[in-house]
Amino acid sequence: MRFARSGVTLMALSLSSLPVAASEQAESGGFVEDSSLRLLNRNFYFNRDIRDAERGEQSYREEWAHGLLAFYRSGFTQGMVGVGIDAHGLLGVKLDSGRGRSGADLLPVGRDGRPEDSYSSAGAAVKVRVSNTELRYGNMRTEIPVFATGDSRLLPETATGVLLSSREVEDLALNAGHFTAYKLRDSSNHDQDLYLNYGENTLGRSIDFVGGAYTFSQRLNASLYVADFDDTWRQYYGNVLYALPLSETQALDFDFNLYRTQDTGKALQGEIANTTYSFSVGYSFGAHKLIAAYQKVHGDTPFDYVGGDSIFLANAVNFSDFNGANERSVQLRYDLAMAGYGVPGLNVSVRYVKGDDIDGSRADPQGGYAGLQGDGGRHWERNLDVRYVVQSGAAKDLSLRLRHATHRANQAQGEADVDEVRLIVEYPLDIL
Repeated sequence: MRFARSGVTLMALSLSSLPVAASEQAESGGFVEDSSLRLLNRNFYFNRDIRDAERGEQSYREEWAHGLLAFYRSGFTQGMVGVGIDAHGLLGVKLDSGRGRSGADLLPVGRDGRPEDSYSSAGAAVKVRVSNTELRYGNMRTEIPVFATGDSRLLPETATGVLLSSREVEDLALNAGHFTAYKLRDSSNHDQDLYLNYGENTLGRSIDFVGGAYTFSQRLNASLYVADFDDTWRQYYGNVLYALPLSETQALDFDFNLYRTQDTGKALQGEIANTTYSFSVGYSFGAHKLIAAYQKVHGDTPFDYVGGDSIFLANAVNFSDFNGANERSVQLRYDLAMAGYGVPGLNVSVRYVKGDDIDGSRADPQGGYAGLQGDGGRHWERNLDVRYVVQSGAAKDLSLRLRHATHRANQAQGEADVDEVRLIVEYPLDIL
């Protein structure tokens, strides 16, 4: 864990040179007193029509399932050193699917091609806090730009490892971690290999990262991270987010994301020298928001990442990430908050993304990306997202969401032509 230890050292040096914030541990109410228990009911319907499937290949996927997600978060014991535990239990139950329609990743699929009737998992992480610095060890979710577990299906993904988080300095959040195992979204197994989205060679056994985010003002935020994926790559990430109010009802926001990935050690996925960035501009006026984004990949391999959601790029959308080798892509998006028209809780979003100039023909022939994409690849995607959250009454916080995606591509791009529908109903209950 040399990389993780150097991350801890970096955090210590950073803290020593900046003013100390008030201690959260000194204000601890106790292990039980600060506990919370939340239950989320999630009902998920998913279908994907693969329009360019060849004869004999599965051309349609359809699954409907219900999930029960319980999350317990204890407080910390009182004293100089606080101890606590976070735990979760996840259960997924099939409502409808079958052989020939499975494979939407809502449910695990058996060797006979039939989806399982149910699946479940549970996990916990022990946590220790001193002042505003917290160490967690066990099975957990992460939201780090270079290692973020996903939650795009019925049950969330989790990872097993160590996470150190510190907020000793006001407006500065530091994180360092070491993770060795993963649980996929349609699995009960916590001991699976780390999840790589596009590469196909042998996987590294661990990932280490360190970095943080700093809030300069209400308008300006920045973050910087570096990760080391065992014998595969070293990845750097930077972000700048700036908000500019124009009036009481109008504002601009600018979001810049940059990843730099270079192979390291045994280079298990082959030669990699990839720089990928995105830049988006948003204009809000009243209930409306217009967003334009540009994304570019420099490198003969796609931008790849460990973990289901470790891609903080503007054009990573419903179906495609628009992250192909040498790809450039543009996005136009429109959001409408219907509260401005007397329907609070209802939000609508539409967007269109187009990518071209894809050329993966020069990828390392011995690497994990060889043959994934050709020369002259291009594609486009159109998304519709409608979400309503009940604002009051017995069903308060009940949400209903419709997500529709259409994706079309040529053969060199490498992804399928699909029409996709997701219907998601969620009802959270705060038990404690």
